[in-house]
Amino acid sequence: MPTFRHLLRVSRVQVLLAFLLVLGLSEALSVALAKPAHAYASVVSRATSYTAVRIAASKRGAPYRWGADGPYRFDCSGLTTYVYRKRLHKWIPRTAQQQYNATRHINRRYRRPGDLVFFKNSRGHVYHVAIYAGSGRIWEAVRPGIPLRKDRIWSNHITYGRVHA
Repeated sequence: MPTFRHLLRVSRVQVLLAFLLVLGLSEALSVALAKPAHAYASVVSRATSYTAVRIAASKRGAPYRWGADGPYRFDCSGLTTYVYRKRLHKWIPRTAQQQYNATRHINRRYRRPGDLVFFKNSRGHVYHVAIYAGSGRIWEAVRPGIPLRKDRIWSNHITYGRVHA
């Protein structure tokens, strides 16, 4: 009959595998339990905001494709996702409504280039997002047939949001 001491004998390989398994599970658990990066973070710096505008401008003329998030085709929230998440490494969700929910809402008079501009319908649902370029203009991917462009803000039903650092 095996003794308790016999049961404790394990090879170094078994110990290593157990350690890696625990390490992998703890990492996965910490990621799963972690608060979203935006939970208590401050907003991005002014320099990062201007960099966001430069990145968006560098994609001028890229074709619109629904659901695309770059680097060669974009939809509206795909552009903002590409700029902030993929290029500036700032946490931002994928859809326009989710981005609205995750940003710090700011008054029009405090907007600055790089802020997000959210377009709302009469029920308050966000249906479009763009990157504020300054002077009442935005970088946006509008719809099929219209390439990514800089345009004047074309609606009064908008609100501004600032991405968290």
